[in-house]
Amino acid sequence: MDLSLSKEQTAVRETVRAWVDNVVAPKAIENDRTETFPTEALEGLRRDGWIGLTIPEEYGGSGADPMSYVLLIEELARGDSNVRSIVSVHLGLVAGSIERWGTEEQKQRWLPQMATGECLGCFGLTEPDAGSDPASLRSTADKVDGGYKLNGSKIFITNGTIAGVTLFMARTGGPGAKGVSAFLVPNDAGGFEAKAIHGKLGLRSCDTAELTLTDVVVGEEALLGGEGNGIKVALSALDDGRMSLGASCTGVGQSALEVMTAYATDRQQFGRPIAGFQLIQELIADTAVEVEAARLLTWKCADTKARGERHTLAASMAKYYASEMSVRAANAAVQVHGGYGYVDEFIVGKLLRDARVTTLYEGTSQVQKLLIGRAVTGISAFT
Repeated sequence: MDLSLSKEQTAVRETVRAWVDNVVAPKAIENDRTETFPTEALEGLRRDGWIGLTIPEEYGGSGADPMSYVLLIEELARGDSNVRSIVSVHLGLVAGSIERWGTEEQKQRWLPQMATGECLGCFGLTEPDAGSDPASLRSTADKVDGGYKLNGSKIFITNGTIAGVTLFMARTGGPGAKGVSAFLVPNDAGGFEAKAIHGKLGLRSCDTAELTLTDVVVGEEALLGGEGNGIKVALSALDDGRMSLGASCTGVGQSALEVMTAYATDRQQFGRPIAGFQLIQELIADTAVEVEAARLLTWKCADTKARGERHTLAASMAKYYASEMSVRAANAAVQVHGGYGYVDEFIVGKLLRDARVTTLYEGTSQVQKLLIGRAVTGISAFT
């Protein structure tokens, strides 16, 4: 594995970092406080082409490699995880699935407008009663003349109210994974309703929604990957989604490290900067090591994907370690800030709240341990 970055990758990192520092980060606390969607950031993502970074050039994107993608995601999350969430779901979960599983007709229909950000994607897998066990989902897709009639509800869907297309998983057959299929559903279809979810612990300015589909009729061309392959589509998407989260959590950890170091260097107690106290340095040193470890796990995942090799295990390792690390890093930043870490004048409280959900979605930490354990031992702990 080559740990050096190319000129193009370095340019992505530096350009995004400057934009994030100037545009995204300054608005993060206020947007969080008021639960305001980061519209200006989304406009910038569209204008500068980041929203279509990994979409192939023939469909209007930049065709960037996986390493450039994780560098983009890390820098966005370093400024505001809410902005990162727009891109990782749109590109990592939805556009990537269309590229991987779609027919040429489906790619021509959706990818060009996704590359410009005219159409955003959302990922409709999780249901009120089906989270860690997606094969038990209850949404249905009944055959009708010329297509399917979809019914069901999805919960905690990022980009739900702003997306133009939903990758919707529904049951076309019997119980279990083999009875699930994937559909590309226009969000303006009749019977499609998206309701915003407010009052979240973290990611408060992220667009999160509950989706309800009532007798939504789509043509046969909406079926992605063939009948019965919905869970395969979803799991392959989650490989990229978990790689995204590895990068995102690395960005959160990096932000925590930067702000706690700056505060500890400036804050005076007992006549000297608190950075001079051994136990403060311990918090900073532990965080620095863990951030770098998470970054390397994520880079390894990106490198594995770039080689065309299956990156399922690498993605689970990166997602598991980085998500748990980001919670520890943000918590350490709160500790270093003392009482000031408990008020939203400083960003460390937001970092902790935003980090907390990453151990839950796209597969909980416990699920990641089971996936890693199965890969290492060859024995499945899933029933």
